[in-house]
Amino acid sequence: MDWSKHFTSCGEDGSMAPNILDIGCGFGGLTVALAELLPSNKYRILGLEIRAKVTEYVRLRIAALRKEAANEKFGNCSVMRSNTMKYMPNLFHKASIEKLFFCFPDPNFKRKNHQRRIISERLLTEYAYFLKTKGRLYAITDVEELHEWHLSKCRAHPLFRELDEEELKADVCVEAMKKETEEGKKVERAGAKKYFAVFEKVEFAPLINSSNFWST
Repeated sequence: MDWSKHFTSCGEDGSMAPNILDIGCGFGGLTVALAELLPSNKYRILGLEIRAKVTEYVRLRIAALRKEAANEKFGNCSVMRSNTMKYMPNLFHKASIEKLFFCFPDPNFKRKNHQRRIISERLLTEYAYFLKTKGRLYAITDVEELHEWHLSKCRAHPLFRELDEEELKADVCVEAMKKETEEGKKVERAGAKKYFAVFEKVEFAPLINSSNFWST
């Protein structure tokens, strides 16, 4: 990928590749919020969205923000249309991502559709491949049953550990995830509850029966 088409600011190492992914970014609320919240010389945020019209909306939103800021801000965020469940290996390198966000994903309520959920045993292994050691996976939903699914899958995975309350409070991205997405704002207006968790990729995994694990 020629990431210079997406970002106008590069990291301290000269890289222009994204290292934060907002997967299923919707209308880009969190993507642009993170661009202001986090240092532009360290982080580049890429929103990934499967819907063409929504992707174009976010692209135009970012372009307008850059113009308004005279290109002095928002050069560290962009958007791309992609199906993350299929194409991540085509786009990103191993251990290249610092943070992965999954905000209010489709619950796929029917049991036969649970395999389509964006967090699963198989996909968590893929996400771990792309995350750096101590990279973080953020998940938030207003569906308690889906939250329990996220917890069960992530807690069972040998490459992730759950952040405790103190660690959550110290992470500025948690509040942004809770408040900045359009879906989160809608949940807030409705007075409904938000369920969230953050997991960190561990450096060493415990011994497991690899044949059983990889077959899940």
